[in-house]
Amino acid sequence: MCDHATNQPLAEHLGKLSHTVEATPSTGSRRRRLWNLPHRCHCPVIGVCLPIDVLKRIVTKAVGKEVLVEDYVVHTSVVSECRLRGHLTEMLQAELERRFSKTINKFKAAKTIEELALLWKQVFESGDVAGALWAGLTHPRCDEHMDELIYSNIHMYQHYAVEMLQADSTNLELLFKENAVLTKELGKVQERSTRMLADRNSEIKRLNAQLMQLRAESLAKDSRLAFLSEDMGALKASIPGLDAAILLQKKVEQMTARQAELERQNRELRQKLASATKSLDVLSGESSSQLKTDAAARMEPGVSPVTVYLQQKTVLCVGGRSGSIANYRDLVERVGGRFAHHDGGLEDSQSVLDASLVAADLVICQTGCISHNAYWKVKDFCKRTGKRCVFVENPSASSLVRGLEQISDHDTGLIQEHNAAALQVDFKPQTEFDTASFNPIGEQYGKRKKTSCN
Repeated sequence: MCDHATNQPLAEHLGKLSHTVEATPSTGSRRRRLWNLPHRCHCPVIGVCLPIDVLKRIVTKAVGKEVLVEDYVVHTSVVSECRLRGHLTEMLQAELERRFSKTINKFKAAKTIEELALLWKQVFESGDVAGALWAGLTHPRCDEHMDELIYSNIHMYQHYAVEMLQADSTNLELLFKENAVLTKELGKVQERSTRMLADRNSEIKRLNAQLMQLRAESLAKDSRLAFLSEDMGALKASIPGLDAAILLQKKVEQMTARQAELERQNRELRQKLASATKSLDVLSGESSSQLKTDAAARMEPGVSPVTVYLQQKTVLCVGGRSGSIANYRDLVERVGGRFAHHDGGLEDSQSVLDASLVAADLVICQTGCISHNAYWKVKDFCKRTGKRCVFVENPSASSLVRGLEQISDHDTGLIQEHNAAALQVDFKPQTEFDTASFNPIGEQYGKRKKTSCN
């Protein structure tokens, strides 16, 4: 592996340090020495097991002066000297034994060549190449085949190391380039950070100055407030009855506000009163007109005297105007009946209507002034029970008379003579407005129920 030329300058100095007797191979159970190894193994042992700095130090100590030659010359000269036993080889032997003592002790456990080969493989693959090389080659059980195995493994290991070195060199170059880029970026980031830090420090200084100014202004305001408080206290002390005057002033302000509120409420109430009065006048006029219309209807020549005799039967009038109830009652009672009334659901409850229907003998339903629910309830009840019922559209006294006459048509032959001279109904117009029977709320409710009482 190395060119061991004897004409090298260092070889002349090293030759003087070696014995003239060639080394003999080791025999028995004694470990082999450096000069007992095959010469081809000296190059890997010196190159792998001893770093070049350590090798130079040993050669300098052996020669007695500093060696000023290239590393290759030192390596080849030392490998050439390893054939013979001498002062240099003994120093190298001692250094190798000291450096790899732990690995040598581990290899002592191998008693056969198979165990040695297995132990060599394990230690070599674990990464301790130099220690495995020296302990394996110098082991007492190492023969020619083991020498060949170790030598071939070390030879290929050196090639692999060169390849890895080249790859590492390429990766290192890439890393250097990447490092340069990152260094440049880092410089930019550092510059930006420095600038931001300077800006922040300037902002902090500005805010601190502003804070100090605000604190000074606050202290000045506090001082002015203290002085003003003292002046106010002195003024209060100099004016007798100031507290009572202030309290009186507050009461005056409260009473003024209360007066304004009362005036506002008074204006609202006056407006509401005027509106209610106007509405009442309108409703009164409408009611008076309606009463006059009813009276005129009762005075119409087309209304004939009632020829009906009810024989104390209960007549239920559902619906009708609230102002005409007295006329309805008078009419029914004159012909011998008992009058009952239900307003059709405007104000009276629906449950009251059910009880009234059960107690009635005759039913007259004025559909013009009745709710929808009451209309269907009356119709359904009379249909189910067979109770006589007449539906009239115009809520007037004449319509009530016609309804009574319709109910009594099937009894005309029995009561005609009795009623011929007894009953002469003359309806006088009601000229006065019955305020007790006037119920504008009920009429408005009826309008909301979508009924027509006009």
